[in-house]
Order: sequence, then structure tokens, then C-alpha cells
Amino acid sequence: MKKKNIKSIFYLLVSTLLALVSCNNSPSELSLAGEWKFALDPDDIGVSEQWQMKELSDKVQLPGSLQEQGKGDDVSIHTQWTGSVVDKSWYTADEYAKYREPGNIKVPFWLNPDKYYVGVAWYQKEIEIPESWSDKRILLEFERTHWETSLYIDGNKISHQDALQVPHRYLINSLAPGKHLLSLRVDNRVHIDVGSNAHSVSDHTQTNWNGVIGEIKMQALPALAIDHIQVYPDAKAKKATVKVYMDGKPAGSRLALNVLFEGQSILEKEIDIEANAGNCVETTIEWKDNVKLWSEFTPNVYRLQAVLSSRDGVNRKDVNFGFRELKANGTHFDINGRPIFLRGTLECCVFPKTGYPAMDNEYWAKIYATCKSYGLNHVRFHSWCPPAAAFHVADSMGVYLQVECGGWTSVGDGNKQDQWIKEESIRILNEYGNHPSFCLLAYGNEPSGNNQVNYLNDLVVYWKQHDGRRLYTSAGGWPLVPDADYYNTDKPRIGGIGRIDNILNVYTPRTDYDFRERILEDMPVVSHEVGQWCVYPDFKEIDKYTGVLKAKNFEIFKETLNEKGLGDMADKFLYASGRLQTLCYKMDIEAALRTPGFAGFQLLDLHDFPGQGTALVGVLNPFWESKGYVDGKEYSEFCNQTVPLARMPKLIWNNNEQFKANIEFAHFGEKPLLDASILWNVETKEGNVVKSGSFRHDLPIGNLIEAGSIEFTLNTFTDPTQLTLKVNVENTEIANSWNIWVYPARKKEIQKMPYITYKLDKTAIDKLNQGENVLFLSYGKIAPKKGGDIRVAFTPIFWNTAWTYNVPPQTLGFLCDPAHAAFAAFPNDGYSDFQWKDLAVSCNAMVMDDFPHDFRPLVYVIDDWFKNRKLGVLFEGKVGKGNLMVCSIDLDTDLDNRLSAAQFKQSILEYMASSHFNPQKEITPEQIENLLVK
Repeated sequence: MKKKNIKSIFYLLVSTLLALVSCNNSPSELSLAGEWKFALDPDDIGVSEQWQMKELSDKVQLPGSLQEQGKGDDVSIHTQWTGSVVDKSWYTADEYAKYREPGNIKVPFWLNPDKYYVGVAWYQKEIEIPESWSDKRILLEFERTHWETSLYIDGNKISHQDALQVPHRYLINSLAPGKHLLSLRVDNRVHIDVGSNAHSVSDHTQTNWNGVIGEIKMQALPALAIDHIQVYPDAKAKKATVKVYMDGKPAGSRLALNVLFEGQSILEKEIDIEANAGNCVETTIEWKDNVKLWSEFTPNVYRLQAVLSSRDGVNRKDVNFGFRELKANGTHFDINGRPIFLRGTLECCVFPKTGYPAMDNEYWAKIYATCKSYGLNHVRFHSWCPPAAAFHVADSMGVYLQVECGGWTSVGDGNKQDQWIKEESIRILNEYGNHPSFCLLAYGNEPSGNNQVNYLNDLVVYWKQHDGRRLYTSAGGWPLVPDADYYNTDKPRIGGIGRIDNILNVYTPRTDYDFRERILEDMPVVSHEVGQWCVYPDFKEIDKYTGVLKAKNFEIFKETLNEKGLGDMADKFLYASGRLQTLCYKMDIEAALRTPGFAGFQLLDLHDFPGQGTALVGVLNPFWESKGYVDGKEYSEFCNQTVPLARMPKLIWNNNEQFKANIEFAHFGEKPLLDASILWNVETKEGNVVKSGSFRHDLPIGNLIEAGSIEFTLNTFTDPTQLTLKVNVENTEIANSWNIWVYPARKKEIQKMPYITYKLDKTAIDKLNQGENVLFLSYGKIAPKKGGDIRVAFTPIFWNTAWTYNVPPQTLGFLCDPAHAAFAAFPNDGYSDFQWKDLAVSCNAMVMDDFPHDFRPLVYVIDDWFKNRKLGVLFEGKVGKGNLMVCSIDLDTDLDNRLSAAQFKQSILEYMASSHFNPQKEITPEQIENLLVK
């Protein structure tokens, strides 16, 4: 028989079978979305009092959560949150007293819901079974419940389920046609210890909501139905093994398979099922032509339609799948035979509008499109697994996903969660395992437990035996287990809790370092939770919280800033700290891209994490929107599939030195770039090109691709100069840049030196009273309570001080007016860049809260948003007839090597010797002495 005739018969058969499903007026599937009756059961008495038999009085809409419909209790000081509160000062401290008052409850440690409820809730709906469903089995599906459910029909308990991240499905043998009372008991208490901080359940991000938020439906099934389908593609062999798992007796049944690509049928196969087939039919589908491969560059998705026909009806299920070969190759990953580098961010279930994960394709498309616009190709779902929509969209957009089983807890010691995690992992693999975007799996985050290594290694082995379509590791962070495919560890990153002595704070500003000594020699390493660099809050964000969660934590921070008289500085603090945050992420990412054999990184985070004390670590807000200080175009210059890199031994030079930079590339694009024309130039702040050149070089797939060297003398720069080195590939958008600074080795002679003092003694006061200019260098003399105990560093706060027990650094960088005459010989952009590094690591912040509100420092230190103190390291004032400059930066030590400190001192002295030094605000010696150690 000709192929065309076979295909026609196949389509006729499938069409006939499907027509049988809907040959009468009653569909085989009915939605249960809409209005449900409802009751809270805070004392958990519903079962004993048989609420499943009673008509409930309240009403809610499902899908949805209780909280978004105003159900639950008002938040109070007695609210029992799901999640750790490390800094508990809100409960007792005087400064928070007004935020503990009824009617003005505002907590600082995460976003605030209007209503809160943890416990049992009952949902009830009258359903009607059509006549055509007589003697049919009924499947009831509740997608994404939170958490455990028990189903009752007409008062009879059907079953109980405790899956957290896959749909709850209940199969009923039959229901008589007519009306029935369906009661669903939902319990969002944490009966299984996945960890109160796990993002699958925690109030830190999505909230511990109660309800059902996905599809709710019931379906009539024949005696034989498809339970689930698993497709195992083999790109090299141009075939796919299909396993169709069935529920029921297979005698006299047939299976019709149809493969579609871009909506067009390309392959069909029919199978007569043996009576003794058991619960699984396995077959192979072969392609004559080459298969379409899936990757970030070619997100080709196939669709398999399976129609199972038996004596009393048909059942159909569709799944998506893709051909990709993902494997560990030495210390890196390969996909389809070529290296890839994971450029990822975490997604910690941050959905402030609803307080629960997005269930629609549109919002996931927004998330992934934003990630891609910032140069990323990978998302790690920290301690949770997203819903089906997240996988479908990632498939279509070519995003590599790391999924986790919902845990951040103790494992391996025989507790209830050990078995639950294993069961949940198989549920996740069966539900979402066909998706080509589902590339990586871990148990969850940072486990504890004495036997965690053995437990997690056994789990990895179990996963590999069950499903070989992806790569597996133990957990985010640790431990290293022998059978893992890759290792998630925080060692190859710059920052960390207590890592104030990192390369950005200790060493001369440079870009010639990498992480090669921190990765393994025999396994891919993906760096864990990179960054966590903080930024000041964006108070313009407050009005965006129009849903379940409100930014009352931001309201506290804004109010305290206003109380300190600094409300006008909020946007400036945001921008300045944001530019420093961006710089630190740039340094982390570029170091990763410079590292040979590195497999990738996972940022914490591209967008903010609103919990755990309020961790403002993203360049985007929780809505995946820009905060205004860096956009995707700039960010993707240093975070992308192709990035120019410059290894420079230093970024700050004297003009009697020779500038040197080695240019290299990390290129993980779709194809090698052959004979690339690489252009470089050095520009002034005004955009004038002072040096330029070019190279021609092939860019194969990989990193450490040496393109050429740049070297030139700096003696033509006679004035302090900020320059920018720019490198780009001609006729492409591939570009990157770095600021460098050149200072005169010989400083200008100061004709009218001020009196320099290290104590505000009688001599200094007398000179001020006589009308002289005095420079008071107060470094090391600031009282602890006046800033001497504040640990300032070049890098900003890590994560946030409320969660880390105030571990330093404790500030967010510098801010000044770069056009002020005091900085005429110290070129800067008004915020921390590397010329400020030597100043930041050797300074005392001065707490100036006791000064008048309108008295402002020339150089601010941006404080932690929990305290919002007016901090400065440089200020001026009129004292008597004289003019005083106070500087709490070390401007004396090792100035031959601390080039920026020497130049900053020079700039201050030139300013004080000029007519521009004429402070207008009066201050008293007593105000200054109040800052000092007695």
C-alpha cells in the first residue's frame, strides 16, 4: 500500500476515534473553575464534625488563593510566619513600636500580606455528572494545590495527596449521573519538613498560601486510559523511544501515535496492544531525515499525540519533547556535541501580585525574555519546581532549567521528608520530564543532616537509573557527592557572608584574576548564588504592589529616611549604589568567563529577593523591571554568549607607567566567528578617542581565546584623567568596556597649603578663629557610636544585614557631586568606581544625624536601609572666621601604592587652596568633637 494511502487511513482512524469522544452533546471534560463554597477550619475540626456533609456558607473563586480574596486573619505581632526571622528586633525595639500598633502593622523582613492563614480550609462545589458518563471512570484534577488535599464525594473520602509541585489527580471508578457534592479539604500547614525557608512553602517569597491556582477539571475516562507518557529521544540514532503508561486492562486496544513539528504531522505509528502488555507500552519512532535539535540557539519542539482506543472509548494525551544530547564533558557541559556555558539566575518563587507562581504562558515569557535581554540562558528554581507553563515557554525560548524538589532542610537521617523528597522527585520527573528545557535536577538547597552525603548520592544514582534525559546533582551549594554529574558550589565567586577580605576589597583594582583554583578537575562546576550585592531600595516601587503583597517593609525604610531628613536623597542613593552593584556583578561574571574549564554561574539574583530580611540584590525589581541604573544592553555587554574580556594587572596608573592589557574572548555562540575584526579604543569621559587599534582573530567556541595585547605609554596624560577602554567586534553588537584612571606621578605644588591637623586642639581652633583654612584628618579617631564601628568596604552589603547578623560590609558605597570643585583633580562619576576602592577600605563613616538636616557631607557613605543614618567621610563648614574641612579617610598611609588616595588628597588640597573653598554652613567645634573618641 502506498504511503499516502496509509497516512490517509491513519488520519481517518484518529478522527473517527476522537469523534467518538464528542459524538453526543456532553463533552468528555468539564471545567470546575468558578465559584466554590468555602469555610476556614483553623481548629481542624472539619473531619470530626463531618463538614464534607454540610453545606458551607462562604464563597470564593477557584482557581485562586484565600489570601488574594481577603480570607484569613489580619497580620499582627502574633502571626506565626512560615520562615525564619533572624533579626527579631521588630518585635521589641523602640524604633519599630509604631509599626506594631494595630492598624499600622508593618514588618521589615519581607513583603506584607493583607491577610494571613495557615491551616485547613474546605472548598465545596456541586457537580453534575452527564448521562453519557454513566459507568465511566472520573478523573478529577487540581493543578498546583497548596498543600495537602483530601477529596470527598457525597461525604465519602476518596483519598489524600501530599504532592507539592505536580497536580493532584483523583480517580473515581464511577459516579452515577446527576448531582454530587464535591468537598476538597486543603491544608497548608507544613506537615512534611521541607524547611520553613524553602521557596516551595515559605513566606519569604511566594507566601504560604492556601488554595488551588491552576486548572481544575473533571474528565470521563474509559476503562483503559493513558496515565502518562515518557519520550526518550536519541538524536544520533534519529529515533525516539516512547513509553505509554496505562491504567486499566489493555485487552483489545490500539495505540495511535502522531508526531507533529510546527503544527504539521510528520510521523505516525499504530500499535496493537497485547492483552498481557501490563501497564506500559514501549515502542520506537524513527526519523528518515535528520531530526531538529533543541538548544538555546535552536529551540525546536516536537509534539506527540497519543490516542488509546479500547472497547468502551478512546483517551488522548499530548506531550512536547525535543532532541538534545546534554552531557558532562570533563569540566564543562556539551549540548548536541558543542560546549555551552550556563549564564543563569535564580528564581525563588517571587510573585508579589498574587503571592503564588504564575500559571500562564504570558508571564513566563516575560521572565525568560527579560533574562535573555540581560544575556542569560539559564534559570535555577531555588528549592521549588515551577508549573507546566514555565516548562512549555522555556522549551519554546531555549532556556536551560535547573529544577529542584522543594527542599531546604535536613536530609538523610531517616525523617519523614527523606521518603517524601524521593517520591516528589519521581512525580516531578514523570510530570515534566519530557520537556527539553528540563536539563538539571537537584534535591533543593543547602542541606543539613549528618548523613546528607550518602542520602543525596543514593538519590542521584536512583534518578540516573530512572531517567537518563538530564544531569543530576545533590543540591545547590553542597555537598559534593561522587555520582553527581556536576557540582553546585559557592567557592568560585567573589562575595559571601563574612568574605569582606575578597579580591575587590583587598587587592589593587585589576581584572587579571579568575577562579581556576576553585573548580574541580574532573567534574563541571556551576557557581552557586553568585553576587548577592545589595542596592538601596527604590521607593518608587511601592505603588506597584497592588495585589496580595504590599511593600510595607519599603514604607518603613522610606519613613525612617524621611525622619532623618534625607528623603530627597532616596533616588540618588538608589542610583549610586546601583552603579556599584552593577560593577560588582560585572567583576563576578567576567571572572567566571575568564576561568578555564568553568561550566557556568547562577546569579542571586537578576531581580530582587523580597524576603529573608529584604535582600535587594537584583538590578531588576521583583516584577522583572529595570530600576533605572542599568539596562539589558549595558548588562549584556559583560554577560552574554560572546564577551570581550581584558586582563589588566591594574586599573589605576601613574602617568610615568606603561599601560598593558591582554584582550581575550569568551565565545559560546551558535557558531565560531571566523576572522573576526576586533576593534579597540581608549576614550576620555568626553568621548574623545586618544588611542585605538585592531586585531583579526578567529573566535572558536570556548573561552580564554587570546585576541591580542594593548600597550602604550601614559606620559601624554599630564592631568588626572578617567579613561574608558572599549573593545568590540566590528559590525556586531559584541562590545565591552572598562574604566581606567591615570594620575600625574608628580603632583602640582600647592601654593597656599591649609593647616593639616590630626586633632581638633587649641592650635587648630585658634587658626580657625584667625580665619585660616584647616584640614582635619579624623581617620581612626571617630567614636564607635558615631561611625567608628561601621565596617565600610568598597563592595556593598552582602545579602542584607538583617539576615547575616550585621556581618560587614555594612554600607552601600559612596555618593558625591562629581562637579563639585573639591573633586576637580579627582575625576569621578559621583558614585563608587575603582578609583574609590583605596578610600573606601581605609575610612571611618561619620554619623552626622546630630547635624542640621540641611547640613550635608561632600561625600556620603550610603547607609544600610534599616538604619538610614546620615553618613559622610568628607564635609566642610565655617568655624569662626575660618574654613574647616573634615576627612575621615586615611590620606597618609602608603600613598606610593594607594594612587587614588594620593590623588584624592591632592584634589582636596588644591580645592582648599583655591577661591572655591568658601563653606556657607556654620558648624561648631563641639559638633565636631561629638564625633570623636573622648
